[in-house]
Amino acid sequence: MPSIPATPPRLTGEALCAGYDARRVLDGVDLAVAEGKLTVLLGPNGSGKSTLLKTLARTLTPSAGRVCLDGQDIHRRNTREVARRLGILPQGPSAPEGLTVRQLVGMGRFPHQRLWRQDAAQDARAIREAMAYADVTDLADRDVDALSGGQRQRCWIAMVLAQETDLILLDEPTTFLDLKVQVDLLDLLSRLAHEHGRTLLLVLHDLNLAAAYADRLVMMRDGRIVTSGTPEAVFTADNLKRVFDLDAHVIRDPHGQALVCVPARSGRGPSATAPAHDARVAI
Repeated sequence: MPSIPATPPRLTGEALCAGYDARRVLDGVDLAVAEGKLTVLLGPNGSGKSTLLKTLARTLTPSAGRVCLDGQDIHRRNTREVARRLGILPQGPSAPEGLTVRQLVGMGRFPHQRLWRQDAAQDARAIREAMAYADVTDLADRDVDALSGGQRQRCWIAMVLAQETDLILLDEPTTFLDLKVQVDLLDLLSRLAHEHGRTLLLVLHDLNLAAAYADRLVMMRDGRIVTSGTPEAVFTADNLKRVFDLDAHVIRDPHGQALVCVPARSGRGPSATAPAHDARVAI
């Protein structure tokens, strides 16, 4: 049988150069965000991960190159039109004091509203479904600033879901959260891609969580993409050394079969010299 061609990417960056004032951070980056997949950007601090995400999201204008959304330069498109196609959750978002969860999630409907055309029933449905999917319905009438960090992050994700976009960019959505909360959030985001066909691009810092949840990994260093592909191809000891200057073994979790990075401990017992295939890890 003939193979089914892959869906062409809707969001691409071509030869992107970008930075802040006179400091260049991105240096000729090309990236096509895989459709219907969860892609994770990895790299050491200062490698350009967040700058690339901001450039793709149109919150930072590149000094060279272009970002294309559905085949058109994103900077030549109307802001509201872009917001109907592309959802963005920046790092460390903040809500106005006294805003309830329902009001916050409702802000995701702004791109769809017009003074002369509003559909209250459709907005209410989108808000209700987004809160249910993010499991924040019971928090609807509570103030956002009274919630825990994990609860707040779920509310922000619900706001992005209320936009009803197929493309979602998230900058470090799990930072400063407990491990269990991080796992729950990544489970939610993974389901969006695998059960609902959404396309997600995330910046993460935790190497093992990235390898466990990503369909595709993109490793960056010094403003360039060093390597990209499936975790099987990218998450290797050689690449971890090359990108992070990290000496580590990469082994397979015997239970879930995810790839796991185990840092080598120089001069601190037998684990420093043990071959990778002898390592054992329980998760």
